[in-house]
Amino acid sequence: MKNEICAVLFDVDGTLADTERDGHRLAFNAAFAEFGLAWDWDAELYGELLTITGGKERIRHHMEKYVPNELRRSGLDDWIADLHKTKTRYFVALLERGEIPLRPGVARLIHQLREAKIKIAIATTTSPENVTALLKSTLGEKSPDWFSVIGAGDIVPGKKPASDIYLWVLDQLGLSAQHCIAVENSENGLIAALAAGLNTVVTVNDYTRQQNFSGAALVLSNLGEPTQPFTVLAGNAQGRKWVDAEMLAGLNG
Repeated sequence: MKNEICAVLFDVDGTLADTERDGHRLAFNAAFAEFGLAWDWDAELYGELLTITGGKERIRHHMEKYVPNELRRSGLDDWIADLHKTKTRYFVALLERGEIPLRPGVARLIHQLREAKIKIAIATTTSPENVTALLKSTLGEKSPDWFSVIGAGDIVPGKKPASDIYLWVLDQLGLSAQHCIAVENSENGLIAALAAGLNTVVTVNDYTRQQNFSGAALVLSNLGEPTQPFTVLAGNAQGRKWVDAEMLAGLNG
């Protein structure tokens, strides 16, 4: 039966929480200051840099485009890795202070999927440390254990829009794409999920709202709550006001 949903695969940054503008961006800038760099990623520049997937890749792209002389550093790869590790420390500290909440509907849907015995998994390019810190700070200390698979960071060679992370998670779950659905927020994420054969629900944010979401099963403002219905941007929500397991099964029909 095609519309039986066995697992829901969640992206993290911008999907579970609005982590980018007032989370990762601030952490990058704090790391730059600690390293004595006169770099400042304002909100507009960071929006541009978000087209590059992966933090280390984003740093390198910034160097190539804006400060090419810095590429001559000896041990460049290790230096970028250390800079990114420092950024992660600042980001985790933000999470631990409770400064980055989950987006509307996320906690409700996760709890409902667990009650319905539907597996949940993570498919992201952010680091495992970031994922764990976000989950613990918003859903509780034991919440990482709720996820059957957490695919994160450099566990696969190709980052989104490559489908590698989704294919890896599906393999770990032992499930075919037709019995799963993905939740994403960006064009790169959607491309990756579709390439893995996954029906995909997109919940946009300020950075991704204008991107191309052709092929998505549904494009929404967020996952919605009974007291805070989502806005449908593309697709047919069949009169529903918030995403739940029944709705996802219908989308996969």
